[in-house]
Amino acid sequence: MNDLAHPPVGRTIRLTDKYALDHGRVYLTGIQALVRLPMDRVRLDRAAGLKTAGFISGYRGSPLAGYDQQLQAAAADLAAHDLRFTPGVNEELAATAVWGSQKTVSSGHGSDFDGVFGIWYGKAPGVDRSTDVFKHANASGTARHGGVLAIAGDDHLAKSSTVACQSEFQFADCEIPVLEPSDLQDVIDYGLAGLEMSRFSGLWVGMIALADTMDSSGVVDVSLARHVFGRPRAEFDPRARADVERPMLLRHRLDNEVSVREIRLPAAKAFARANRLDAQVFGANRPRIGFVASGKAYRDLRQAFEIVGLTEAKARALGVAIFKVGMSWPLEPIAIASFARGLERLVVVEHKRALIETQVKELAYPWPDHQRPAIWGKTTPGGEPFFSSVRDLAASDIVPALMAVVPGLGDDDAARAAADGLVAQAMWAAGHGADARRSPFFCAGCPHNTSTKTPEGARSMAGIGCHAMTELADRTTDGLSAMGGEGVLWVGQAPFSRDGHVFANLGDGTWFHSGSLAIRQAVVSGASITYKILYNDAVAMTGGQKVDGGALTVGRLTRSLEAEGVAKIVVVADEWERHVGSPELAAGVEVRPRADLLLVEKDLAATKGVTVLVYDQTCAAEKRRRRKRGLMVDPAKRVFVNERVCEDCGDCSKQSNCIAVAPIETPFGRKRRIDQATCNKDFSCETGFCPSFVEVIGGKLRREGRRIDPAALTEGLPVPGRAALDRTLDLVIAGIGGMGVTTAAAVLAMAAHVDGHDVTTLDMTGLAQKGGPVTSHVCFSRFGRPIEGPRVPTASLDVLI
Repeated sequence: MNDLAHPPVGRTIRLTDKYALDHGRVYLTGIQALVRLPMDRVRLDRAAGLKTAGFISGYRGSPLAGYDQQLQAAAADLAAHDLRFTPGVNEELAATAVWGSQKTVSSGHGSDFDGVFGIWYGKAPGVDRSTDVFKHANASGTARHGGVLAIAGDDHLAKSSTVACQSEFQFADCEIPVLEPSDLQDVIDYGLAGLEMSRFSGLWVGMIALADTMDSSGVVDVSLARHVFGRPRAEFDPRARADVERPMLLRHRLDNEVSVREIRLPAAKAFARANRLDAQVFGANRPRIGFVASGKAYRDLRQAFEIVGLTEAKARALGVAIFKVGMSWPLEPIAIASFARGLERLVVVEHKRALIETQVKELAYPWPDHQRPAIWGKTTPGGEPFFSSVRDLAASDIVPALMAVVPGLGDDDAARAAADGLVAQAMWAAGHGADARRSPFFCAGCPHNTSTKTPEGARSMAGIGCHAMTELADRTTDGLSAMGGEGVLWVGQAPFSRDGHVFANLGDGTWFHSGSLAIRQAVVSGASITYKILYNDAVAMTGGQKVDGGALTVGRLTRSLEAEGVAKIVVVADEWERHVGSPELAAGVEVRPRADLLLVEKDLAATKGVTVLVYDQTCAAEKRRRRKRGLMVDPAKRVFVNERVCEDCGDCSKQSNCIAVAPIETPFGRKRRIDQATCNKDFSCETGFCPSFVEVIGGKLRREGRRIDPAALTEGLPVPGRAALDRTLDLVIAGIGGMGVTTAAAVLAMAAHVDGHDVTTLDMTGLAQKGGPVTSHVCFSRFGRPIEGPRVPTASLDVLI
């Protein structure tokens, strides 16, 4: 970081604070950094005398689930910077719109702007489905004062995805350079550098976003003065050698390929070299042992160095150095060759599949024997397994590697003790089930508690959405498909299967995204299948947003389905009276109460062809939010269980499938109760016949216990000591969704920032709002002392809450 003035202690800094814009450091989350990024691009352009605008489009998904919400919240700031955010119906359409932004100035009657830059965002599956657009758009080129940054949200461990994600190879296949931020500072720096590279080279530029950056927060240097970009020599300028901004015309197909491969990719490498995106950042000036790392792996490597006490001074004494790669593909050859030639050993540390390692080996192959180092990566130089290629590398994986490849480190008693303790702790955790996870489940009153029921013996296919968790309730008989392919697995089975019919779950958001095509495919195939489309009025898994466009209604949905040729449509609703006689519904659509669900399903299963059951019930989590904000009527009714009458037969739990119906031990044995703190007033628990239920109309919950004086809680307790912060202080807060874990972490982090310290947080949430586990890592350090990664490594915890 530049040596800039620190904000005054106690000062609150807003995203648009003039002080933060020009002079200093600001506390940001990863998503806020992405919101700030296009604003800073416009500010830099205005300072250079350019009138530019920006266009942002994409599709939400972890770890970028909240990006659209934050952009909408910052609408006034975006408008002030000529930035336009338009959500994509799906990822490939968003990418096509961003591609179009690059033709604004050169098409038709031109524009009042000098250029328009574009930002695309999407989760890794969205990268997969957009690669055709990426290839076309990348070949078509970018505007001189435009440029495109494509941000890919990856999930290495499939914590909130159906498959593990690694998008670098998709970008490389599209011949799009890939930038790998290692922390929040890199998100800003690499993002702006990526747009500048895109303008210079005429290529799209990809940037990898992981949960460790997007779900973290920290102090970032946001001064515009740090962003001064070097210009490669004139012979590398693609715009001086060829037309790199042309539309996709048939006569240019092969010319575009030549332009990308022989002119523009070399230009991207030249830009990376001129701006030192890849460079040695740590250790000996003339090393014997070199480490190469990029992105999150770089921070994990630095964390491992810190654990074993490999300080800068000790690394120099041992002849060890680290080379940080900012652009993982295509690897810029001159800087890495300058670092690696003549080393005894070169260790490439990267998560998942090897990308940098293979490029280094290809580059080093023609070097003379005395200049070619022994390369350790996914395998040793002898071919034995070394680093895993199927998961993230933790400090417990990297530290043993350090002991194996750094001569003399094993003779250091402190380093050996730290390594042994780390490995022992990791083995103990694995042997004692410490990796066990709390299973998430539907919220209390979730529509899926009812909608996912099927007649006994029926086959049911899952889809992308909360209803995928039906496998935990044994309501799904078949596995998942990719988003937009729900039910189409049956098209390939139906002609040969002994079964005559299946059900397939499909969310309204997924239907709007791409699922309508799945229904069209099923119709043309002639298969007999019932699609159960849950209309819950929110994209529940990614923050409760409206379906993009916000204009999808049950009536419009039925009319679209009618036009597709669906054989029969039935609407089943919680408040079914609202739809009876509605002129918005398609002709012939039947409306039934949700109590008739199984009867309707049996009828549809007996109907030949494609049938659709539209289940209308608002998301329980959204109901709760809207009731608190006064946007939805809160029923003046609560249900209780009389424990003296209850016989714990469990029928209320079976009928409702609701987590608010909980067991309780009493002097008279185990009974059932309604947890009023989690109950969302679905009332499906009353469906069964039970005399123990009691309805209270018009009453309000009474606060339990007396009001406690906060001062009394601390009376007699010793004043805690103040941490010296001569090293990073690591704190972890653990709980489940809804307990305020991330809020507590944010409060502590902001307090540390106000006190003038450096701090990072990392919120591991996954399916938190479905009662899943939540863990917040909070790391504190004195001002100016770097924090090596926001994640607290194994056996390094100082405080646990």
